[in-house]
Amino acid sequence: MRGGLTIGEFAQLTHLSVRTLRRYHESGLLEPAAVDPASGYRFYTTGQIPSAQVIHRLRELDVPLAEVGQILATDDPAVRAELIAGHLDRLQASLDRTRAAVGSLQRLLRPDTGDLAVTVRSEPARTVAAITGVVDVGNVLEWYDDAMTELDGVIGGRLGPPGGRYDNELFSTGRGRVVVYRPATDPPSSGRVRPLDLPAVELAATVHRGTHDDIDVTYGRLGAWVVEHALAVDGPVHETYVVGPGDDPDPASWRTEIGWPVFRLAG
Repeated sequence: MRGGLTIGEFAQLTHLSVRTLRRYHESGLLEPAAVDPASGYRFYTTGQIPSAQVIHRLRELDVPLAEVGQILATDDPAVRAELIAGHLDRLQASLDRTRAAVGSLQRLLRPDTGDLAVTVRSEPARTVAAITGVVDVGNVLEWYDDAMTELDGVIGGRLGPPGGRYDNELFSTGRGRVVVYRPATDPPSSGRVRPLDLPAVELAATVHRGTHDDIDVTYGRLGAWVVEHALAVDGPVHETYVVGPGDDPDPASWRTEIGWPVFRLAG
């Protein structure tokens, strides 16, 4: 008498292919209830159907095989929920990045044909409360969030919008000097916060509206304007966060001024 359901019968009951079931066996996720030592045939039981279906659902969500094994190995529902929630969070982050990339691509494929509103102005020298670091481009957002939280904790009153300075090397080599700051009447030294003298500079500036997901498109349009109308000079790109998440949680209301250092030309 055979030892249970053949792999073909089990495949029919679970809607999993024989090839998939073999792969699950080889990876240790779902081992057959018995294997005939003579023929090598795999046999399963009806009690293994729920496990097979759980594995199938998790794999549909792209849960890695190693994590599927962890989920199946624990009997603690809280641990299972935590493992699954962690993967869902990663899926959501990936979905957000995909949506942002699609939005940016749509802007590039259907560019704004209107004139870009650019102001050329002189920015006076001033002293601010700042945090400075050398950062990999992939870590800029996380570094910025931490630095701005620390700045907000040190600088109580608001004398103007916060800003940032991003050296060219950050974009050309993937690693460079980054500064975030807040205006302050008497900048303190506390933790990473230090007084910083910002030199006078002339900027060609425009405003990016909304999230930073497609801010590179605005950067590109401003850069093209600078090439045509001014003389770019070496120096960090300036950002001023006129309206940001700390002012309004609605991304549609966010306003980021981008300033490109220039040497002003006549006319």
